[in-house]
Amino acid sequence: MLIYGPVPSRRLGFSFGVDVIPFKTCSFDCIYCQLGRTTSKTVERKEWIPQTEILSELEKTLSMKHKIDYITFSGSGEPTLNSKIGELIKSIKRMTSIPIAVLTNGSLLFQKDLREGLLDADLIVPSLDTTNQEIFEKVNRPYPSLNIDIIINGLKDLRKEFKGLIWLEVMLVEGINDGFDEIKKLKSIIGEVKPDKVQLNTVVRPPTESFARPISVERSEKIKDVLGGKTEIIAKFEREKQMAYLKDIEERILTLIERRPVTAVDISNSLGMHRTGVIKYLDSLNRKGKIKIKSYRDDTYYESNYSAHKTHEKTQKGDK
Repeated sequence: MLIYGPVPSRRLGFSFGVDVIPFKTCSFDCIYCQLGRTTSKTVERKEWIPQTEILSELEKTLSMKHKIDYITFSGSGEPTLNSKIGELIKSIKRMTSIPIAVLTNGSLLFQKDLREGLLDADLIVPSLDTTNQEIFEKVNRPYPSLNIDIIINGLKDLRKEFKGLIWLEVMLVEGINDGFDEIKKLKSIIGEVKPDKVQLNTVVRPPTESFARPISVERSEKIKDVLGGKTEIIAKFEREKQMAYLKDIEERILTLIERRPVTAVDISNSLGMHRTGVIKYLDSLNRKGKIKIKSYRDDTYYESNYSAHKTHEKTQKGDK
């Protein structure tokens, strides 16, 4: 399954995700990643998955006529590792008028041919969690050849060349990259990158490493004030658009969870859904209080919060 969704996104409404590389193939191994450890850490760009397969599956998915806000290159690793991403964007543009977004860790934007390949996208959401190489290595655990200064230069070059929107995401981890001295340095670099928005995020889903902890709402607000006017906090997002299929998918996941505790991989395999999409729905269910999250032997398990689920149902029916 290369196309997944529609899934609710905190930033992009409802989107079809396009996964153009194998699961957990990435140039980073971030401590906060909700998909687990990177199993193939690389900076090699190649056609990991044939264009024909991706476009054929997307064409079938689009024929279902869902209302979609974005087609998003994201998925289960770093999408810019696919050397054909530029050709894919051009082909999708000929197929549909739905805007195209690329979610990237920004690690390879120093490569001119990659930047040229992204020019036809409508929105690019790169990440930049720090300006310090030591902190970069602690938080993002990059491929050895990657250097934060080169990555920052790539972001600056992208801004000069790309005419679409750039939303810069900053993922903050308590006690690691949230110090105000570091935030002030980050503000200076952001001023040079000139993104259209800066989006502050923190660890809201179960992370790869248990020591990767979220910062508080109060600290987020203070950091937002330091970074200035274009900055928004996306980690506190609560509301989602409602559509019939959202409730249907949530109920299918709940039915499975009520039988026994399961992992995101278990749900993905059972329901034939992409793992990234599953995690987004699990996040929604967790925020609604319908499920509980537990860790056991390095795995994250989801189980039913049965009493809360029943209370919610009664409230919906007016049964106090």
